[in-house]
Amino acid sequence: MENIRVLLVEDYVMTRMGLSLVFEKAEDISLIAEADNGTEGVRLAKELKPDVILMDIGLPDITGIEATQKIKEYDSNLKVLIFTSREDDKDVFAALGAGADGYIMKGATPERLTSAIRAINEGTAWLDPAIAKLVLSSINYQAPQNTTLPTDMTGKNVYGLTERELEVLKLIVDGYSNPRISEKLYITRATAKAHVHSILQKLYVKDRTQAAVEAMKKGLV
Repeated sequence: MENIRVLLVEDYVMTRMGLSLVFEKAEDISLIAEADNGTEGVRLAKELKPDVILMDIGLPDITGIEATQKIKEYDSNLKVLIFTSREDDKDVFAALGAGADGYIMKGATPERLTSAIRAINEGTAWLDPAIAKLVLSSINYQAPQNTTLPTDMTGKNVYGLTERELEVLKLIVDGYSNPRISEKLYITRATAKAHVHSILQKLYVKDRTQAAVEAMKKGLV
């Protein structure tokens, strides 16, 4: 069984203690280090290169958003899961804009938290349901500059997605990795990967997290 190495960046000691107990019960997740501020979190991320960094936003020095940006600038492959009590839309979008791979609320159950960590480790986007609702209600779609969308398509076909790509997109939003998509749809992993690549291109996004957000914004799934 794969061991997922987690770095926890959280200033509240009781929260750290509680999470330590959660990870002790998860056979495939190990807490390798803790930091109580963003600066130390960035340092440990660079030094230890964990599989997943569980990042609070409200830290005493630099914010978790700033720390996430510094970590992603150092190595974009390091995966950051924002773990916070903040549901403010500015924080959510700033975190995703800084490169966070997912966003989960502190009120989540241990099972949901560990599922999110596993999904992020697999390269799958993860958005807490409360955050997904916020995204849906708060963002209006704006096409990237210098981008021309098809003018003869409406609704779900505005991006030219095929029926199969829409099926794959729904699974991305639901947190499925490429191997799980291939199993669910009875296709090869190479085919699943090709569909995901095509979806990213058609949605004009860089990664699965952005694809999931775009899908929810536009009601594609």
